[in-house]
Amino acid sequence: MAAPAGNDPVYLVSMEGGENQVVQGPSNGISYTTLATALVVGVALTTSLTTAFTFVVVQGRMDNLYDRLEPVSAPAAADTPSPVVYEPAPVGPTTPAVSHDENPCHGKKPYHSNAAQDDGYFNNVQCLVDGVKQSLEQSGTNVTKGYKGEIDASGRTPITTTYKEAGLCPVNVHWHLGTEHLSVGEYDEHGKGPHEHSRRSLQAADKKVRLGYQCMHYDDKDTKFTTEYDWKHCVGMHVGQTYEVHWPHSGAGECVPSGTVTKWQYQTPFYDGVFCNDGIISLDPLNTFEKIGVQAQVFTIVNDEDYYYPDLFRGMLVDEGKHQGTDMAKYTGSTTGTSRSNEMCSRYTPITWQVDRKCHLVSASSFDKMCADMKVQADDMSDDLHAHGSRELVASQFAADNHQK
Repeated sequence: MAAPAGNDPVYLVSMEGGENQVVQGPSNGISYTTLATALVVGVALTTSLTTAFTFVVVQGRMDNLYDRLEPVSAPAAADTPSPVVYEPAPVGPTTPAVSHDENPCHGKKPYHSNAAQDDGYFNNVQCLVDGVKQSLEQSGTNVTKGYKGEIDASGRTPITTTYKEAGLCPVNVHWHLGTEHLSVGEYDEHGKGPHEHSRRSLQAADKKVRLGYQCMHYDDKDTKFTTEYDWKHCVGMHVGQTYEVHWPHSGAGECVPSGTVTKWQYQTPFYDGVFCNDGIISLDPLNTFEKIGVQAQVFTIVNDEDYYYPDLFRGMLVDEGKHQGTDMAKYTGSTTGTSRSNEMCSRYTPITWQVDRKCHLVSASSFDKMCADMKVQADDMSDDLHAHGSRELVASQFAADNHQK
């Protein structure tokens, strides 16, 4: 593989397995003392013990990350978030001995291959140089049942259990305007939304936010799609619009076996949460796709409390009777976000993706409650209270051939 190139900043957007029942839980950095080098296969690593950036996952620490939550009736309003009870993470071999008031995950996003380098290893790279691929499989892809990409991903099987069962916990939640994935007949080029928000590029907060694909639900004659909601916590959101929600998960999160949300578990940017604790990801043998995952679910927002779900913050909706979180595409790919395309590729790869192929209706109050929960976390999550732009659909030549039905 050719040497890395390119200077675009990288965003670990979009990484996400566990689930809600309504919650059953299944686009940051690496500690310079044990830098989690590269999520890319094919990079030669030094064998010197003093510079080996190997992470060893302590299994069992992440068992039973969180209990299932029972469905809750919709409240009249979601102005005030429920109290959050924090549980300190235990200090141990994989947990820095820091003050409970100090964020142990701050600044963990990797930029270079190691602390002694200034090589921009994790910068985006050109997808092709002289016809040779410069990175492994990318996201988001077509997730229609039966689809397979062209990259041979032998030996890189995605997590097919829930993320909880695989020992991962959620470390962030964020969403994209429209969808980054494509599911024919559910969210694709024939989808629709509010007229004033249906263009491929929107102007929001003085920045262009790329609109991805949309669902088929929108009906301009039905008031639940057209009556705007009085948003109190989320920023720049609209009733009738489609959003793809991502829950990045990690075996390195600041989590506890009981599943209680810890003070520093949720992080923005999500890279900080993903790479919070040393002793996580091994490049030899490669296990990034086993220890990092993104959960993705697509929603059209309605102003109707019949579609209220109280805990989107914790993970995707799973309800067999409502076909939520049951028709899943599972594959290995990369981080996403609009700094990547079919010309510039992410170096954060391979990671597991678990994507719901169906589009669901959800109340605006559900989203606003999620934003309220984000605002009471110890780390400042304000940069994730609005929709991020959607990466263009990954071409088949850059997608993995391991999509699980």
